[in-house]
Amino acid sequence: FPEEDMLVVDFVNPDFSYLIENKDKIKGVVLTHGHEDHTGALPFLLKEIDVPIYGTPLTLGLVKEKLKEHSLENATLIPVKPRDVVNLGVFSIEFVRVTHSIVDGVGLGIDTPLGKVVHTVDFKLDPTPVYGQLMYFHKFSEYGEKGTLVLLSDSTNAEKGGFTFSEKEVSRAFEDIFSKAQGRIIIATFASNIHS
Repeated sequence: FPEEDMLVVDFVNPDFSYLIENKDKIKGVVLTHGHEDHTGALPFLLKEIDVPIYGTPLTLGLVKEKLKEHSLENATLIPVKPRDVVNLGVFSIEFVRVTHSIVDGVGLGIDTPLGKVVHTVDFKLDPTPVYGQLMYFHKFSEYGEKGTLVLLSDSTNAEKGGFTFSEKEVSRAFEDIFSKAQGRIIIATFASNIHS
């Protein structure tokens, strides 16, 4: 996404030059969830590099539509689910369920020749997720107990005290507001928000 000072810029793609120069070494792209900031540049990358894409069913469903818009219907999409393990070159990647503001998100436990890399990705500590599937905390604990070389953890709102409300609480708040509204209700929402 563009920075605040980048007026009239709709989107920004990362610099793919390193990936293009090393495309023979790339064995696949692993997607962790369907939010635009994690999938938006994919069509532009796939125009340069033909590699399989791994992701959960919802994530791949969202990506599939995006790829159609770019005439990339023939991209190789490989569905995975939590607890699956995929081997890509020297890496073994385990998919670990996380709770987030979009369902079907996964973190990654990556075995490398140098040790374990744990990537929590975007997650939300939500004890009452909308669809009832809890984050696999025990798996992240297990990685820590066995020894982790690197932890990559997103930290949105980490600088704020307290906690973030469960998606169920957000839904209840909307229900309350909507039931009291008199007249038309107009809602703007994130394109991948499927909870509501």
